[in-house]
Amino acid sequence: MNQTLKGIRILDLTHMLAGPYGSMILADLGAETIKVEPLKGEGTRKLLANDPSNSLEGMGAYYITLNRNKKSVAIDLKTEKGLRVFYRLIEKSDIVINNFGAGVPERLKIDYLTLKKINSRIITCSISGFGSDGPGSRRPAFDQVAQAMGGGMSITGIDRQQPVRAGIPIGDLGGGMFGVMGILAAVIERERSGVGQHVDISMLDCQVSMLNYMATMHFLSGDDPYPIGNSHFVHVPYNTFLCSDGFIVIAVITDNFWHNLKGVIDCPEFEDEKFDTQPGRWDGKDFIEKKINDTLITNTCKYWIEQLESKRIPCAPVNSLSQALSDEQVMHRNMVVDLPHPNGKSTKGPGNPIKLSRGTDTVFSPAPTLGQHTDEIMIELLGMSADDVLALKDQEVIT
Repeated sequence: MNQTLKGIRILDLTHMLAGPYGSMILADLGAETIKVEPLKGEGTRKLLANDPSNSLEGMGAYYITLNRNKKSVAIDLKTEKGLRVFYRLIEKSDIVINNFGAGVPERLKIDYLTLKKINSRIITCSISGFGSDGPGSRRPAFDQVAQAMGGGMSITGIDRQQPVRAGIPIGDLGGGMFGVMGILAAVIERERSGVGQHVDISMLDCQVSMLNYMATMHFLSGDDPYPIGNSHFVHVPYNTFLCSDGFIVIAVITDNFWHNLKGVIDCPEFEDEKFDTQPGRWDGKDFIEKKINDTLITNTCKYWIEQLESKRIPCAPVNSLSQALSDEQVMHRNMVVDLPHPNGKSTKGPGNPIKLSRGTDTVFSPAPTLGQHTDEIMIELLGMSADDVLALKDQEVIT
């Protein structure tokens, strides 16, 4: 297992996707990640758990992927005794992550202002739809809500009449990724200051951040961009093209690429000097794309990729998941890994994309069963006796 964050202990209160994805990244990097769940488990445990095509021994695809490399304890935080147990864990931990709605940590008495009185070095991170303050902070939000409000959906799709969300849940995943960045920044700052702080992540903020240069273009021009399918608002040809057995993309972003492309696409009209620079190609966009499509449809994706790559023209097949997950480069980078089940069976899932020269990530521990590590954590970390643990279980404080 990766040992990069060895010595960092995380209490993971997350559920669904944004929070668990962030804590999964940190767990993959070696942080000891203790999943603190309600007595009946967090909701993601149930997603697809009984789907015969998308589960393994009662664990759905969501849970088995997002909770690898984690431990599980079950504590009823709504009881005074459960809260006291949690506070004891706070004394021995570095980070607390949640993706509750705004105001929930305060109601549960697990917010930063409360926890820093117990451990001044504690770092807390909340990932929510709209952040902890502002006029919209109490609104509920899930992935598509963030995508819609953040502007990304308005520029995704074929035309203005059919806005389309991203195929992957970038609203949730973006929140998790920015959460990781904020947490690691706080860990570094703590080395200087000696004290922790709160990391406040808004999924909406993350979506707006990822608009990046397109937001600046809007402020400069005053224009609202709109969906243009897979083409580009500057470069030509830059689009998806149909071959005899599937689609490929070609991305010509310099004049040199265009000249190289003419060595692959046999079209005398392309020799017209008006196409030698971007403005001329933009004016002839429809003509150029039609001629390319007319040529590519005559042979396979594999054939054309080989021809284009021989001229070092940026291109790629539009892979299905099965094709992407069996790609030789993906496999070489260890991006498909075994995800074991606690009973010894396993399935496969995506690996860790963060490659460090002194870190390895070839082995993943199973997503835990509910409360699988409760006894271990209570006895070995908190120093409770077996009788103490049994008493708390009898009182339905922990499981």
